[in-house]
Amino acid sequence: MAPAPPPAASFSPSEVQRRLAAGACWVRRGARLYDLSSFVRHHPGGEQLLRARAGQDISADLDGPPHRHSANARRWLEQYYVGELRGEQQGSMENEAVALEETQKTDPAMEPRFKVVDWDKDLVDWQKPLLWQVGHLGEKYDEWVHQPVTRPIRLFHSDLIEGLSKTVWYSVPIIWVPLVLYLSWSYYRTFAQGNVRLFTSFTTEYALAVPKSMFPGLFMLGIFLWSLIEYLIHRFLFHMKPPSDSYYLIMLHFVMHGQHHKAPFDGSRLVFPPVPASLVIGVFYLCLQLILPEAVGGTVFAGGLLGYVLYDMTHYYLHFGSPHRGSYLYNLKAHHVKHHFAHQKSGFGISTKLWDYCFHTLIPEKPHLKTQ
Repeated sequence: MAPAPPPAASFSPSEVQRRLAAGACWVRRGARLYDLSSFVRHHPGGEQLLRARAGQDISADLDGPPHRHSANARRWLEQYYVGELRGEQQGSMENEAVALEETQKTDPAMEPRFKVVDWDKDLVDWQKPLLWQVGHLGEKYDEWVHQPVTRPIRLFHSDLIEGLSKTVWYSVPIIWVPLVLYLSWSYYRTFAQGNVRLFTSFTTEYALAVPKSMFPGLFMLGIFLWSLIEYLIHRFLFHMKPPSDSYYLIMLHFVMHGQHHKAPFDGSRLVFPPVPASLVIGVFYLCLQLILPEAVGGTVFAGGLLGYVLYDMTHYYLHFGSPHRGSYLYNLKAHHVKHHFAHQKSGFGISTKLWDYCFHTLIPEKPHLKTQ
């Protein structure tokens, strides 16, 4: 009796997206996944066509009305089979593939739309670091940067600086959560001593004592303030439109945020790298220490730092996670996908849509055809 074939590998939608973002050319036929990357490398003439279909279901092309090449095409495709598409939760891979199709049909905003690019004729040379090229795009930059692609980006010539500009998602909680815990413990002990007072720099007679019972409120205030800072930075700094005649401001915009809109599924650039993050976080800490008493400012800072961690983790999940349909995170993901692919001038909230409501930048909801 012949031995049973080894079980097929299975991949979640988020795993497939990560491979696409890394430059792989995967397609699927129903729940079956195929890696055409090697074919693309050795047959550059077909690269544009296949890249345009990367991540898509090609069943209609192979299983639709028959033509004289369809049977050969199906046999040819099988040599590139790598495994099955599965969901993040338990369930058959076939059902998950159907569910994914239904999601895209009933909610088009959840389906990213990428620009079909002729890499040899694009405005930049993708074989070279992009940062030094984008400044020359001038008035074409704003349109170019908002035409997303499914490939990673290199910014710098130096391998060292390039490495510092990228990071894995889990570096954020590993580095910053211990600091949040240490600061919280340290400043709570200071509050417990009963020596914390407000307004001592202006008056001693009317200074207000701050009891330790205020610690949770100040910590939550920090989280709340971060959500506002997150919105303001995203809207007014990250989405500023640099002057078309300013080479360096275009470069600055691209390195801060433009590169994320150009390659939204480059997983190494979705969270803030630790080295530049340390500089920005240090500035926030010093500002709070100058404005408020040490324990008060430090507690607000610790809450804000936790808010930043939650923001970065939420942002990564909105790009690569598969939340349950109808859940809070599902709605946030739909909101963020629309921001990337259709409404770049609105929908600036990442971890919450609160400030989009307050400042009237919420992305308008379009009813589905069935509802109409």
